[in-house]
Amino acid sequence: MTREEILNAASMPLASPSYPKGPYRFIHREYLLIHYETDPEALRAFLPEPLVPDGNDVYFEWMKMPDSSGFGDYEESGCGIAALFNGTKCNYSVMMYLDDEPPTTGGREIWGFPKKYGVPRLRTIHDTLTGTLHYDEERVALGTMVYKQKPMDHAKLVEGMKKLNVNLKFIPDIDGSPKVAQLVGYHLENIDLKFGFTGEARLHLIPHANCRLADLPVRKILYGQHFCADLTLPYGEVLHDYLTETK
Repeated sequence: MTREEILNAASMPLASPSYPKGPYRFIHREYLLIHYETDPEALRAFLPEPLVPDGNDVYFEWMKMPDSSGFGDYEESGCGIAALFNGTKCNYSVMMYLDDEPPTTGGREIWGFPKKYGVPRLRTIHDTLTGTLHYDEERVALGTMVYKQKPMDHAKLVEGMKKLNVNLKFIPDIDGSPKVAQLVGYHLENIDLKFGFTGEARLHLIPHANCRLADLPVRKILYGQHFCADLTLPYGEVLHDYLTETK
């Protein structure tokens, strides 16, 4: 294996890469989002500086991705915080759980997505859109929403999907010291929205030592969203480097 071959590789292990190079296209990506208010002190503890809270709003999401270039067919769940980066509204990803190795590895290595292994499931049970998440065989989250009762404005929904998304990418060096410590930003692209609905939703989170979603407690449910779209996940950019910047 030559130096050129090594430097042109997509991912580890080079003998059998976990994922190819991007960008990555998602077809028929289905979402359940439940927006809620949480405890402001708990929210602040999870939000890295220089991000600041944009209210006390958290979103909990389930995503079903049946056709993802390079990553295949998988499901994902987790939570994020509405925040501001230098005055720009953004969504900060706090925790994510999914059931497939390539998007777990790729998400962490490229964009710094905070991904761990879990078993999320999103399905429609009679008149209820239902999301569940199991971690180490225990259910840690249950989300429900009324099924397709109130259509959303498509233009407004797509605008929200194009919002700046931010991750904290942290990779240790061989001696355990920080090698990469960055805020990474990206925008979803080429969005083709299939449908979008809003309505009543509920969310139940169960405390767990290794899946700490309940550490952002539900104080007030705001609303639910159910939508489906084709979209592209491009590479991102470094917004803040903790190893070189002090503010």
